[in-house]
Amino acid sequence: MKVLLIYPEFPDTFWSFKHALKFVSKKSASPPLGLITVAAMLPGDWELRLVDLAVRPLTDEDLAWADYAFISAMIIQRDSAREVAARCKAAGVKTVAGGPLFTYEYEDFPEIDHFVLNEAEVTLPPFLADLANGQPKRLYTSTEFADLSLTPTPRWDLLDLKQYSSANIQYSRGCPFNCDFCNVTALFGHIPRTKSAEQVINELQAIYDAGWRSGTIFFVDDNFIGNKKKLKREILPAIIEWRKDKKSLSLMTEVSINIADDEELLDLMVKAGFNSIFVGIETPNEESLAECGKGQNRGRNLIENIRRLHQKGLQVAGGFIVGFDSDPLSIFEQQIQFIQKSGIVTAMVGLLQAPPGTQLYERLKREGRLLGTITGDNCDSSINFIPKMNWETLSEGYRRVLGEIYSPRGYYERVKTMLKDITPSPYVRTPISFEHIVALFRSIYLIGIKSAERFHYWRLFFWTLFRRPKLFALAITMSVYGYHFRRIYEANVLKRQQQTAKS
Repeated sequence: MKVLLIYPEFPDTFWSFKHALKFVSKKSASPPLGLITVAAMLPGDWELRLVDLAVRPLTDEDLAWADYAFISAMIIQRDSAREVAARCKAAGVKTVAGGPLFTYEYEDFPEIDHFVLNEAEVTLPPFLADLANGQPKRLYTSTEFADLSLTPTPRWDLLDLKQYSSANIQYSRGCPFNCDFCNVTALFGHIPRTKSAEQVINELQAIYDAGWRSGTIFFVDDNFIGNKKKLKREILPAIIEWRKDKKSLSLMTEVSINIADDEELLDLMVKAGFNSIFVGIETPNEESLAECGKGQNRGRNLIENIRRLHQKGLQVAGGFIVGFDSDPLSIFEQQIQFIQKSGIVTAMVGLLQAPPGTQLYERLKREGRLLGTITGDNCDSSINFIPKMNWETLSEGYRRVLGEIYSPRGYYERVKTMLKDITPSPYVRTPISFEHIVALFRSIYLIGIKSAERFHYWRLFFWTLFRRPKLFALAITMSVYGYHFRRIYEANVLKRQQQTAKS
């Protein structure tokens, strides 16, 4: 069997980092981890070819070569997935689809031949058995959760890692919390399921052996600290031991804010090489936190928690939401002030959306407020329900938040706040490469000379060089991120609202 593994195009969004990637000559932020994990579950005598549309186009030759095409996609890749499915059908290539997009919307894809949904460890084996017997069904689904101890090491050999700005790994699935807008628990449950320390080290070693010797490895878990006891006793000590002669590798992941309460866990994560974490802050408004079930964020000084994480050496990226029923009219100013004061540079602010499978979706459905499906893009100014706040007020307030925090003045002030707070990690030593030097000169030319923000760029440049020289590379990186974020704001928010106003 000749199988083509296809990852549809990821559009230009906040998290695509498309405009930042060109500074380091990369094509995509992260490899398609799901697809290369599925590849490791396929029969060993099958021929496999992977096409990530962020890296290269899908060619007619690819389709002529393939007996089957396996497509995996997230909701935000919906449009590209449709195009891929149509091309496969026109070429006479049988298709098998899985991933979050198809798990929720498989009925909208009549052109797909077979759906292998939910977790592949559970649903892929029966499909493969039926295929071997010549009687594959169209739909394979299950409510059973997979045993991650059976998950194989992904097929890193199928990728050209030089095209990506980070590598990735998954340690756990599931989250113990109950945020009503999040579909993670609908997909993976409330009880975190984890891999063993041996599996994690084997996967890290596979990435290293594939040529990833310097840069970031992203643990893509929705909440890495869901099982803190196992992390502290088994996983982090094993990573510390494995990484003792690999200081050029840095780690990042997603966690809940209660990590700030655990001194031992923080110290272990820093020693293991973590220097960046994403935290779902959502809102500084206590009533809105109560509304969405975000109990882990309530009743705490979030600003001080973030500052503590920065002082430990963990740079905090944060997710924020406006559009809750409980949001007051002052929420926009509250969000601006909180984000600026916190020093969270990578602040992803989105309008609330209600994904299928969530408690929020079901509540809005009962109330007759649903308007359609979500786009999967947190920052495209769309909403799939009727908000309590007047839509024009909400839309304009949202535009104002992004306009303020990603204005050159607001953004560079926030970078400086973070640089004042953060402690450089002694456990990460990123060597200066030719790629870094090229990125620096590109930033000087594109931001320091050509852009309207050049005054702010140079002020940060020299302030960091003389005041926090050990953080100079981080300051330049943040300048490049800002360049990307402003273009996303201009294209996805400002331009769309101007077009709506004209129409």
